[in-house]
Amino acid sequence: GRPIPGYSRNTDRRLVPDARIKTCLRQLVQGRHHASGYKKLTELLRQKYRLVINKKKVYRLCKELGILLPKRPIRHPVPRKIARNQVVTGPNQLWQMDIKYGYVAGLDRHFYIASIIDVFDRRIVGYHRGKSCHAKDVVQTLRKALLRCHVHGQERPLVIRTDNGPQFKSKEFYEYCRQMNLEHERIPNKLPDKNAYIESFHSILEKECLSWNCFETFEQAFEEVDRFMDFYNTERLHGSLKYLPPKKYLELINAGAIQPKKIVA
Repeated sequence: GRPIPGYSRNTDRRLVPDARIKTCLRQLVQGRHHASGYKKLTELLRQKYRLVINKKKVYRLCKELGILLPKRPIRHPVPRKIARNQVVTGPNQLWQMDIKYGYVAGLDRHFYIASIIDVFDRRIVGYHRGKSCHAKDVVQTLRKALLRCHVHGQERPLVIRTDNGPQFKSKEFYEYCRQMNLEHERIPNKLPDKNAYIESFHSILEKECLSWNCFETFEQAFEEVDRFMDFYNTERLHGSLKYLPPKKYLELINAGAIQPKKIVA
C-alpha cells in the first residue's frame, strides 16, 4: 500500500510518473498561474489533472524545477502586553476598544464601527463608522477621544485594552500609544471576556440599533448609528449605573451626589 517512488496516482488509480507531473507544473507556471505557490499548484494538479497528490510532494517537485516562489519576509510584530485585571475607580483609567460590522441591505454591503468605551461610566468616548476601518482610522478615533475627554498629564496612565485585530497590532497604533504615554494591552486569544464592556455595548448596539433598522444606503446607516450613540450616552438608562444614562451618572459622580463603586476589570 505504500506509494511507488517516482510516481503518483490519478483518481482512476493509474500511475502518473513524476516526469509527467513536472511537465504539468511547468505548463501551469508558464500560464496564468505563474504567481501560484506550491499549495495552490497542488490544488490545481488535483482539479485539472485529477491527481491524488499531497502538497509536500509538490513542494519537492517545485524545488527540483526551481519554480518555488521566494519566501515572504518575516514581519516582526509590535510588542504585546497581556491584559491584566485592575481596579477602576474613576473615568479615563481604562478604555476598551473593538470593531464591529454593520450591514446595508440595500447595497448588500457591510460597514465598520470602531467604538471606545470608558469602563468606569460606560460612556462611548469615541467611535468611527465607515466603509473601511484601517489602523489610521482607529488612531484618529483614539486621538479625537483623548482630546474630547481632556486626557493629558494625568498621574495614572490611561490603559487602552483591545483584542488582537490587525488594526491594533499595527506599528501605527503601537507608536501612537507610545508617543501619548498610553498603556496598550491586548487580551489573550479566545478570551473575549477580558474585553467584556465593549463586547456588551456592541451587543446592545446590535440589538437596539443595527437589527432594528433595515438600511438602504451607507448614509442612512451612518446617521442612525450617530443618533444611537448620542441616545446611549445621554438618554438610555443603564442598570449598573443606578438606572442613569452614562453622561448623567458621571455628572452626579463629579458633583459628589452619588458614590462610585470600584470596578475590577
